[in-house]
Amino acid sequence: MSGVTERRTQVERRAEAERRLLEAAMELVAERGVRAVTLAAVGERAGYSRGLVTHHFGNRQGLLDALTRELQRRVRTPETDSTGLTRLLELVDAYLDDLHSRALAARVFLVLWAEAITAETDLRPAFASRDASFRATLEECLREGIAAGEIRPELDPEAVAHAIVGQLRGTSLQILSVEDADLERVRRSVLVLLERGLRA
Repeated sequence: MSGVTERRTQVERRAEAERRLLEAAMELVAERGVRAVTLAAVGERAGYSRGLVTHHFGNRQGLLDALTRELQRRVRTPETDSTGLTRLLELVDAYLDDLHSRALAARVFLVLWAEAITAETDLRPAFASRDASFRATLEECLREGIAAGEIRPELDPEAVAHAIVGQLRGTSLQILSVEDADLERVRRSVLVLLERGLRA
């Protein structure tokens, strides 16, 4: 029985260390960008040694991969019975709400996403996969809405899904780069524009 207790304690300690290391990496990315993420800097920020970071993640790329997975895990997908246009608008609203309710994670996600396109190309497949999944969900909403007669039938679901993701990413970057941005006003405007542009 004591062996089970000790094993559970070790598992809990490992999970806590990984959580603290990933939070430290997030803070560094938010404050100084991806280049600031080194094994030594993350270990120091979290109160651990560089060796422990290496033990948990192997190398810097392993750490960034784990951080990417963690950020993608935190992306909120609203649980809803809605379909079509209503569901699409709920997804967009949840995405923009994350800029406020999960500000640190949203900022780091966007920084890593931008870096995946330029300097940290090893991260690109993970973000490409995430974006493809999000676009597929939006396409499904669009097809449902077209079938229900609530979304304009001449629209191309695949192209519109790309455009919506582009609008959300661009809007998010704008909000995060302007100190006094009124997120609520922007959020309402995006939802109105989408609904008016899509509704049959």
